[in-house]
Amino acid sequence: MAKVAFIGLGVMGFPMAGHIAKKGHDVTVYNRTQEKAEKWVAEYGGSHAPTPEKAAEGAEFVFSCVGNDEDLRSVTLGTGGAFKAMAPGSIFIDNTTASAEVARELAGKAEKGQFHFLDAPVSGGQAGAENGQLTVMVGGDEKVFGKARPVIDCYAKMVGLMGPVGAGQLTKMVNQICIAGLVEGLSEAINFAQKSGLNVEKVIGVISKGAAQSWQMENRWKTMAQDHYDHGFAVEWMRKDLSICLDEARRNGAHLPVTALVDQFYGEVMAMGGKRWDTSSLMKRLQKFG
Repeated sequence: MAKVAFIGLGVMGFPMAGHIAKKGHDVTVYNRTQEKAEKWVAEYGGSHAPTPEKAAEGAEFVFSCVGNDEDLRSVTLGTGGAFKAMAPGSIFIDNTTASAEVARELAGKAEKGQFHFLDAPVSGGQAGAENGQLTVMVGGDEKVFGKARPVIDCYAKMVGLMGPVGAGQLTKMVNQICIAGLVEGLSEAINFAQKSGLNVEKVIGVISKGAAQSWQMENRWKTMAQDHYDHGFAVEWMRKDLSICLDEARRNGAHLPVTALVDQFYGEVMAMGGKRWDTSSLMKRLQKFG
């Protein structure tokens, strides 16, 4: 069993750290809101620390799951940052959905400190985190990945090494690009079916067994048809992710016309008061604008 630190106890990090602890690892957590850290310790055991640096002291593996690039820089390089305490040979695993650029930056800092860095964004949402069924896309050195994988496996159903540092974040961008187009297509399809007077349940029952099938269809069509949007990944988070995709596309020359359009649509959803609605709320926008 390993000595592990986990930084960031949001809706994803809280249960992810919990799964690591339930597998018997010695886990120390840090969260900006101490009450959340205390709640985690009460539920899972282990301990909590006042700063990322203190959490990382003596840890073989340090995980982070925070909001964005700047949050990540803060908990690693800022005052009381974890990188100050990383031991030579230890491994920092970042589960934040962030840019490939910041992953490479932090990997360079880690190399100077004689420890290792893996970017390891996740997919599967809150339910996946709570059930230990996340998909983890990893960028980094193969040998380092091999050492970290048994701990990553604690909260994952699928873990893949995608390439060097940054490749995990790039793969997560591909994932979000796919989801954006799928959810908009599903929203338009359900809206069309409703306006055509069709029985949506019967329609989905048929087409979900054919080429139109997707996870989004199987898991979101019913709540979309019922106008319920509190079942998953929030719109404001998706917009953050899509901005990362669009920024990277400007760097690598990829053309993302559908992604850019759906990002605008999510902006309209936020203007409707839906920043905390889940991503399937593109349907709500169609109901308003037709």
